[in-house]
Amino acid sequence: MARFRRKSCITLIALVLLVLIVTVVLKALTPEDSPFDNPVGEQPVPERRNDDQIQRENYNKLVQRQMTDSAQSDKLEAALRKFPPPNYYLHAFYYTWYGNPKFDGKYIHWDHPQLPHWDLKVAQGYPQARHVPPEDIGANFYPSLGAYSSRDPSIIESHMQQLRTAAIGVLVVSWYPPNMSDDNGEPTDDIVPLLMEVAHKYHVKVAFHIEPYKGRDEVNMLTNVKYIIDKYGDHPTFFKYRTNTGKLLPLIYVYDSYLMNSEQWGKLLKHTDSNSIRDTPYDAIFIALLVEEKHKRDILTAGFDGVYTYFATNGFSYGSTQRNWDSLKAFCEDNNLIYILSVGPGYIDTGVRPWNFQNTRNRINGKYYETSLSAALQARPDFIAITSFNEWHEGTQIEMAIPKTGQTVYMDYLPNKPAIYLEITRKWAAIFGGERRKWQD
Repeated sequence: MARFRRKSCITLIALVLLVLIVTVVLKALTPEDSPFDNPVGEQPVPERRNDDQIQRENYNKLVQRQMTDSAQSDKLEAALRKFPPPNYYLHAFYYTWYGNPKFDGKYIHWDHPQLPHWDLKVAQGYPQARHVPPEDIGANFYPSLGAYSSRDPSIIESHMQQLRTAAIGVLVVSWYPPNMSDDNGEPTDDIVPLLMEVAHKYHVKVAFHIEPYKGRDEVNMLTNVKYIIDKYGDHPTFFKYRTNTGKLLPLIYVYDSYLMNSEQWGKLLKHTDSNSIRDTPYDAIFIALLVEEKHKRDILTAGFDGVYTYFATNGFSYGSTQRNWDSLKAFCEDNNLIYILSVGPGYIDTGVRPWNFQNTRNRINGKYYETSLSAALQARPDFIAITSFNEWHEGTQIEMAIPKTGQTVYMDYLPNKPAIYLEITRKWAAIFGGERRKWQD
């Protein structure tokens, strides 16, 4: 029995020694940076995350971002409540053709050339150089935002704030097809998506003002209308108007529509033509520019849905002459046409046409603008379109301008403040809204 206990003790001691030896050997073989070695003070190695954990984290980030966006949206909505609601019967022509080195690599349109007179003898008496921004720009007034880029998100944001300040409901953007532009600019269709996104935040709608691009005819007009509606038609800020027949359709302005003859337009706009756009997914309300009195007949023959006058110079054209507005109203009523009158704060384009003094219309500290708005309301149009929000070359802008001194002499809004024309617009937007309600009673 004693011998058995001695053997057991020896065996137990041998096992303990074996365990100690194995432990020492493993300790010696273990590297210092082994995950098994976790000295006090070091962070444990994170465990591998599975897909569910990653999805939860991404979802939490998304919720947090949406909460931030929602808070910003609530803040904006609170700020917008301080402004009057937008009047969707009050439109403003808007230009996206401006550029500067920061956003576009160069100045665009601010460096507009001084255009020659068509009479060579007259042209010889005036300079024909390009302007040199930012101090010297192709305009008679200087914008409070400087020689800006239409691509700058902060500029678009500021413009939407100004539009809402003025209670303007629809921004009518000057539009050229992709990869096309006016003679002095660059393509701008790629600016439209951002413009619409920011406009949507401010509850401003966007309509399109199709310019007379090179080679415009009924075939490519159809292509381009399809492009506009396919690309932008589902956006909540895309402006649509309900017709007398109950259809909700896009309203599209066509500048210099008379450059295509009524037969060409008829192929696109007349119900009787086999290639007509009417009663298709691309149908729209097409508004023709009426310049001369004879355009009345052409507009009817072409199948347009309405007319607008664009020019801000009283007496410049038949359509822009205020004494003709009552008879033009009667013409539109008799022929079931939408009637859109254009008004502006004044006109001066001698910064780009130094010889064109005869069409200048002095602002008279806002009186010209108010007189034009009053005359428009007396003619009871369906819409009023302001020429313009920011056509600086022709001095028709209601955008804020500032006094500017330097090598170029600029006009300004003094003794009024930079926002004077926005304030006048807001006042008349309310008056126009009240008058429209009376007309409908």
